[in-house]
Amino acid sequence: MQVDDVRRLLLGTFVRPPEETGGAPKVEPVHAYAVPHASGLVLLDTGIGAADEETEAWYRPQRVDLAAALAEHRWGLDDVSLVVNCHLHFDHCGGNPLFAGRPVVAQRTELTTAIAGSYTVEELVDFPGVRYELLDGEAELLPGVHVVPTPGHVDGHQSLVVVCDDGSVVLAGQSHDTASAWSSDALAARARELGHGEPLPTYPPWMTRLLDFDPRRVVFAHDAAVWIPG
Repeated sequence: MQVDDVRRLLLGTFVRPPEETGGAPKVEPVHAYAVPHASGLVLLDTGIGAADEETEAWYRPQRVDLAAALAEHRWGLDDVSLVVNCHLHFDHCGGNPLFAGRPVVAQRTELTTAIAGSYTVEELVDFPGVRYELLDGEAELLPGVHVVPTPGHVDGHQSLVVVCDDGSVVLAGQSHDTASAWSSDALAARARELGHGEPLPTYPPWMTRLLDFDPRRVVFAHDAAVWIPG
């Protein structure tokens, strides 16, 4: 598998209101990522689920059918063997019920938070045939497919790293809202290596682990920009 074989799927958009942006409303994409592994298609996130009236009015989502998005790359729902959710908010796990009986990978702390209530849409988390594979930290799910906990947006957030024949790609999910935010933290993590002295900016400790994979690119759930080192 090559880095370019990992495909981005646009599964919709929503409008982040001024109360969350601190300025004007902002239209944001919702991306999932498909990894064509030898063991089957791995999917990071599944799109925007149907929410309650208040949430729908707040975010005004427009959805793209997951099956149609996969079909653009000549895949079908039946090709998906493993679902990984970066976290369980409704805009990341909306298509999970389509995969009843197939494993859904989440951090244990994330599922605990999700089923406690007032966090996400219950029907997207607990549905007939749901089959969770829960993690308590980092794991290699399949050869070359690594889950790394990246708490911040929520405590149970996780990112996916895919090691390919020509390098690695980090599917960062919502560890960072934008590629520029990732870039700032990546530079902060390398500040001493670059020759800078104190005082230095802080960065999430897990950035070091992700950068250890020497990614050729990093991609995001809510930003179409791609981070490339250099």
